[in-house]
Amino acid sequence: MSDPIVDLKEKAKATWALGSYNDIATFLSPMSAHLVRAAGVSRGEHLLDVACGTGITAITACRAGAKVIGIDLTPELLTRAKEEAALAGVTEGIEWKHGDAEDLPFPDNSFDIVLSSLGHMFTPRPEVAAKELIRVTKEGGRIAFTTWPPEHNVGRFFAAIVKHVPPPPQSPPSPMQWGIPQTVQERLGSNVKDLHFERGAVYFPVLSPNHFWKLFSTKYGPLIRAIQALGGQGTSKVEALEHDFIQAVTPYMHENLIRQDYLLTLALKA
Repeated sequence: MSDPIVDLKEKAKATWALGSYNDIATFLSPMSAHLVRAAGVSRGEHLLDVACGTGITAITACRAGAKVIGIDLTPELLTRAKEEAALAGVTEGIEWKHGDAEDLPFPDNSFDIVLSSLGHMFTPRPEVAAKELIRVTKEGGRIAFTTWPPEHNVGRFFAAIVKHVPPPPQSPPSPMQWGIPQTVQERLGSNVKDLHFERGAVYFPVLSPNHFWKLFSTKYGPLIRAIQALGGQGTSKVEALEHDFIQAVTPYMHENLIRQDYLLTLALKA
């Protein structure tokens, strides 16, 4: 009998390997800079980037002087992270590891700083992921992450996806719940202190919402997966998803930019 959590993680690995997430992540680099700055990353500190994806935050932190480990569940993303680090000229002070945000392969109290940029929010068991972020952080160390709020652009287009491709029964909670400050506070609990929230936004330069759909429908794994799921039901199903996706993002279009708002969380381990 298969383990449903293992099955979810295998599906997630396959999903994030679809398309070319780096073509999306490139536009998120200002968010990584904000995260590294807010966390006060300084030279010589030991830092873990959880669910590091294509490595943008890990590379940014390394350039700030930290000794960095980036860990991710998807091997294809780690391969791209190594390529991005080489292109950035970051060849020392950074290590890439394959691993699970819900079962980090490090002892307790290992890192001065633990970051996650839009990564841990996609784990199937948020309470487990939260405990792991805290566990591997040193007492008094910083925990900081960025997430997508449900009420803004990304949360709205994920809602459009779920409308057309509903998750099966007993599915994990929406990853967008990590974008709700009260929920974050509940998940981190008394294990942290000095909890602080900031807001920020990144911008995608596109000519129209249709262009944004074209980019995400060919590069972004979760949307590609949804399109594949609808493909056998006829083109009208995909067209309906496209319509609702474009309706969701259109209010965030201004002067050839689409705005994506995010929540930044910062706390100290108690």
